[in-house]
Amino acid sequence: MSRSIAQFLSHLFHPLLAVTYMLVLLLLINPYAFGVNQLGEQKSMVYLFGVFATTCLIPLFAILMMRSLGMIGGNIENERMDRIGPFLIAGVFYLYQSYLYYQTPDIPIIFKSALLGATIALFVAFFINLFSKISLHTVGMGALVGLVLVAILLFNYSSIRVGNWLFSLYLLLFLVVLLAGVVGSARVILEDHLPNDLYGGYLVGFATQLIALQLLT
Repeated sequence: MSRSIAQFLSHLFHPLLAVTYMLVLLLLINPYAFGVNQLGEQKSMVYLFGVFATTCLIPLFAILMMRSLGMIGGNIENERMDRIGPFLIAGVFYLYQSYLYYQTPDIPIIFKSALLGATIALFVAFFINLFSKISLHTVGMGALVGLVLVAILLFNYSSIRVGNWLFSLYLLLFLVVLLAGVVGSARVILEDHLPNDLYGGYLVGFATQLIALQLLT
């Protein structure tokens, strides 16, 4: 894998996009749980934009603004302590979105759980980051793997529809696990993390999905 491809993958699967990807997957797996028939409907787009804005767009804008004002460190990729400000900024918005959707009856429990798990993972990663440079990319990918496994084993979902195509969730699980490995490899190629940083991220992302589900059920 070239560095340019590794860089592209790092941007495409940025940690702040993890919750948005989770919602996209669940809307494809079972849109009826959200009161819609398919991903492209207006109501599902409202959900997607709200989640994307709150968990990615607004935190990213706030981080960039604070960096430009010199309020936080600018070397987030390589310096653990420069991550503290962005962690706290993202944590505030994740907590807000988790609370908002927890109070919303139209949101299915599986996504409430996924969002809570991502929020818990963020704060666990924040604590670990004080001692070791955990990979946030693999935290996000571990959470995606956990979500698909929960959908299969605990919610008995069996397939995902993409357009006119219907795929087994076991195939999706295989692809997500494979993608998680590819993203982790990209982080090593870019020399942003050591292998132990990746393993810790996978574990945190995966485990917090199961913990969140236990808390909500």
